[in-house]
Amino acid sequence: MDAAIERFQAAARQLGELGPEIEAGEPWPLSPAYGEEPEADWGPKELLAHVAEMIPYWMAQIEGVLARDPASGPVPFGRVATDEARIARIGADRQQPVGALLAGIDASVAAAVDRLRALDPAVRARRGLHPRRGELTVEAMVPLFLADHLADHVTQLREILARR
Repeated sequence: MDAAIERFQAAARQLGELGPEIEAGEPWPLSPAYGEEPEADWGPKELLAHVAEMIPYWMAQIEGVLARDPASGPVPFGRVATDEARIARIGADRQQPVGALLAGIDASVAAAVDRLRALDPAVRARRGLHPRRGELTVEAMVPLFLADHLADHVTQLREILARR
């Protein structure tokens, strides 16, 4: 899991490095498609709003798995892209300035890294049950929902900026 945490931090640094370019592009037009449509239709504000909400969301889901007695079996957790609360949060947060979104992301990453590094191996082995991906350990959740997820969005943001 340490490698996934390092990838998560590296992706966050890369996102931060794009900050000046994103801020220079303000005001960004808001995408009419930010719900169930492909994320490729998003602009920088929708993407940053999603990242700002996804890190605390997935950390809360991990905490939910950690809070339950492992003897009770895998803990249901997670959501799918059509989740109404997810869509509503992106719609609201995309109204924020880029700098505020980036600051919130930085704070969420720092808190997540501190918490994840504090988990011992036995706790990392606790299991959750995702509605689409099935049974996963906490250790498997970190790369999937945080590290790789954030890295994918950094790549997506670079592509958006390149098209501008």
